[in-house]
Amino acid sequence: MGATQPLAAGSLRRELGLFDATMLVVGSMIGSGIFIVSADIARTMGGAGWLLVVWLITAAMTLAAALSYGELACMMPGAGGQYVYLREAYGPLTSFLYGWTLFLVIQTGTIAAVAVAFAKFFAVLVPWFSEKHILLSAGPLRVSAAQALAIVVIAALTGLNLRGLRHGRLIQNVFTVAKAAALGLLIVLALTVGRNAGSLAANLAGAWDAAWTRLADGRIAAVEPLGGLGVLCAIGVAMVGSLFSSVAWENATFTAGETADPRRNVPLSLILGTGIVTALYLLANLGYLAVLPVAGSPEAADALGRGIQFALNDRVGTAAMSAILGPAGETLMALLIMVSTFGCVNGIVLSGARVYYAMAQDGLFFRRVGTLNDRSVPGVALVVQGVWAGVLCLSGTYGDLLDYVVFAVLIFYCLTVAGVFILRWKRPLEERPYKTWGYPAVPALYILAGAALCADLLALKPLYTWPGVAIVLSGIPVYAAWRRGGR
Repeated sequence: MGATQPLAAGSLRRELGLFDATMLVVGSMIGSGIFIVSADIARTMGGAGWLLVVWLITAAMTLAAALSYGELACMMPGAGGQYVYLREAYGPLTSFLYGWTLFLVIQTGTIAAVAVAFAKFFAVLVPWFSEKHILLSAGPLRVSAAQALAIVVIAALTGLNLRGLRHGRLIQNVFTVAKAAALGLLIVLALTVGRNAGSLAANLAGAWDAAWTRLADGRIAAVEPLGGLGVLCAIGVAMVGSLFSSVAWENATFTAGETADPRRNVPLSLILGTGIVTALYLLANLGYLAVLPVAGSPEAADALGRGIQFALNDRVGTAAMSAILGPAGETLMALLIMVSTFGCVNGIVLSGARVYYAMAQDGLFFRRVGTLNDRSVPGVALVVQGVWAGVLCLSGTYGDLLDYVVFAVLIFYCLTVAGVFILRWKRPLEERPYKTWGYPAVPALYILAGAALCADLLALKPLYTWPGVAIVLSGIPVYAAWRRGGR
């Protein structure tokens, strides 16, 4: 770890080393998605080969973006990360719209969703915390024990991060190492003692049978064979889940102002962290395929009969562990996901506040959000973020909101990667200790793939994409009011 660099009082402290920044990338990426979204991908694509193709394309896109962001991180090693890159490439309006969407939904909605996921799996061990246990009912407001626990988790992690970067860093490192090790254990068990000859044979036989299984009321409504362009379109739709499971790696750029030797450590952490996670994700899916058949029936009584497609509540990881270890596997998986989601919430809480801090420094957010507390962390930003995430927990709308903004997240990724080209043109002489590997092919291919995926989602999932665009554009009048008011 890098040593603390003493700064003037009231300044951000560079306390994060390469290991810390890498753990922030890994910990922010691995939440509950890897244990769930493969079920939806399997229903959309059909065959085991196509399931792996979706994850491979996602891995390639994630690594390409991380390689591109590294160059921007070298040029602008301050707090705010992606927000700053967008500001320098496109101007304050674009960066504000990103920060606005991040605060309104992306970061806070993810905090809420992952905290509630923690509570759901905690309820496996302590059923009192079930979503069905309603603590308060007043008109349209219904507060479950799971929501209450999620809010407590958010409040506790916000409070710990208010005590200083060292506390947040320690929690992040401990929980990230623990969950990476636990996910590794799942992979080893699945590929060795849990390997099922029948599942492997079925998955190999139908590896390239592409079919879209559509559900209605939990039952199979139709199975639509796919071919040619239909396969490509289905891949784009299926990637929504895998991409969302692979986001948040950019959070390490948000804390660049607190990273020692940021021109070296931020780019390296992005590349190392995304490389570790994408490898774990691919191996986890190989593990699932070694234990469970892809195809199954929603009416089947056990995990093998339901397959990956119809794992109970889409909990593929739990289904695999239950097939390997029986009921004990479900308890072990609940513990694993609790560790994973707790560490994920901490990483997102820690990093997100730095963006609002940078926005306030630019005069584009409440002035007090741009101040540091006596522990040299953006305390007001942390509190404001925690309160809004808690409101989203109570509203129960965070899941829909996150579905809406996946499209917007992808647009901001593409804009940021395109910023590599723009800033090379605008600032050709600026020092770049690291230059994007594979330039110009790597960033260009990412932009082309991202644009194709956006077009695919606009055509096939308009109910999810256009609301996301509306959420982003809602920031335009807010930006105008802020600039007019000079606040």
